[in-house]
Amino acid sequence: MDRQKRRAVSREYFSRDRLAEHHFRSFNSFLERGMQRVVDEKESIETDIGDKEGQEPVRVDLADVRVETPRVREADGSEELLYPQEARLRNITYSAPVFMEMDIVRGGEEEPEQVVDTAETKIGRMPIMVGSSKCNIHDFSDEELIEIGEDPADPGGYFIVNGSERVLMTSEDLAPNKILAEYDTKYGDEIQVAKTFSQRRGYRALVLCERNREGLLEVSFPSVSGSIDFVTLVRALGLESDEEIVHRVSDDPEIVKFMLENLEAAEVGSTNEAIETLGQRVASGQGKNYQLKRANYVIDRYLLPHLHEEGIEDEEVRMNKAVYLCRMAEACFELALGRRESDDKDHYANKRLKVSGDLMKDLFRTALNKLARDVKYQLERANMRNRQLSVSTVVRSDVLTERLEHPIATGNWVGGRSGVSQLVDRTDYMGVLSHLRRLRSPLSRSQPHFEARDLHATQWGRICPSETPEGPNCGLVKNFAQAMELSQNVEDERELKRELASMGVNGIPGIETVEAPADD
Repeated sequence: MDRQKRRAVSREYFSRDRLAEHHFRSFNSFLERGMQRVVDEKESIETDIGDKEGQEPVRVDLADVRVETPRVREADGSEELLYPQEARLRNITYSAPVFMEMDIVRGGEEEPEQVVDTAETKIGRMPIMVGSSKCNIHDFSDEELIEIGEDPADPGGYFIVNGSERVLMTSEDLAPNKILAEYDTKYGDEIQVAKTFSQRRGYRALVLCERNREGLLEVSFPSVSGSIDFVTLVRALGLESDEEIVHRVSDDPEIVKFMLENLEAAEVGSTNEAIETLGQRVASGQGKNYQLKRANYVIDRYLLPHLHEEGIEDEEVRMNKAVYLCRMAEACFELALGRRESDDKDHYANKRLKVSGDLMKDLFRTALNKLARDVKYQLERANMRNRQLSVSTVVRSDVLTERLEHPIATGNWVGGRSGVSQLVDRTDYMGVLSHLRRLRSPLSRSQPHFEARDLHATQWGRICPSETPEGPNCGLVKNFAQAMELSQNVEDERELKRELASMGVNGIPGIETVEAPADD
């Protein structure tokens, strides 16, 4: 290849789209699909109107959400397009109005439902990433950029809040919904633990399956104090017979022997007994009916929430949970027998990266919940004063705006994390590029995590082996390698499942297996 061609290839490779592309892709995906998904999860805002006799219940249904391009409102009330350079010079936030369709619905239960008011209203302002699909300078030529005072070489990929350029740091996290088996010590004894971070709709639950020193399995998950006997929990989920439980865990003779020990020590023999036992644990001292109700609620809500899927029967979901727990039990036994190595937390296959779009999704979810609480309060107040219920009067747009801008301005994110957003390093051009491709680990810098700071073999080609700060952050703050390409989640999971089913994969929840075509 001659020099000219090589130059053209390298110029294309280091184009501005490539170096901060993971930020753009992630944020654009959030604007196009992520926001709407969060709104669909929320679905409606329930109110306490209708609790008193003679009152009809009122709720607010949420529909489509859309984001415009950044605008600024002047003192005389006029609105015009806002460009990044103007936002920097005037110390204002480069943000765009967010609109949502809302319906106030009165009635339900006994009375017929009627829509009191329907409107598309402004719910707040969303900070927009410079260079993203909703940015006003997106697709501008170099000449057009120079004309409005922008730098054509600027890579973008950051936000402007109160005139300051802030970049959201890509965060490392352990892979959710994945079984990790490892050794642990409890009361001086070595035990085997299989754990999974079950994540759904922003809720994250740690489910542990431990094999104690007696060789008995115990499961612990949120909202239940202490641990529950494995056999009790599996029976509560619908696996009743001993044979079925053993078969689901493993057919290996040695593992079967371990399982028989667990079945002998089991306190319950049927599903109903198991749910009663669980009810006594989660609601001790309460009435029996309440205990059963609470036990069923805890199983459905807090145990492995990621296995919930729309349109699938509760019995099927419970069975999937039981099978998943059996798989965790098998991992514990295999570890005890030396059939497998303990999983490496520092291996990059066991990690996921949270980019701008994922972080904004977390932020938008909490901001929307805050807005929903405020709308509920405003509706109840208006109803108490016998005022006309209208969408425009019950929505205060500054509630959402404040919840979105403040974390980006300070770096204090939802979930108690700090330093998520940082001031863009403008020392030089390379400094900017380096900062946009930086990666931070959630581990605390005060503790000596020697293993986590080490260069892992799986980082080659993905993480730069030498670019890391000296001092307390050494090995915790890393940078992407030069040729690193960040892949994104599959958007349409059902389509992927259908594809797998057509290849002959059995047992996919909610998907009937399609007969694979016979080979000629």
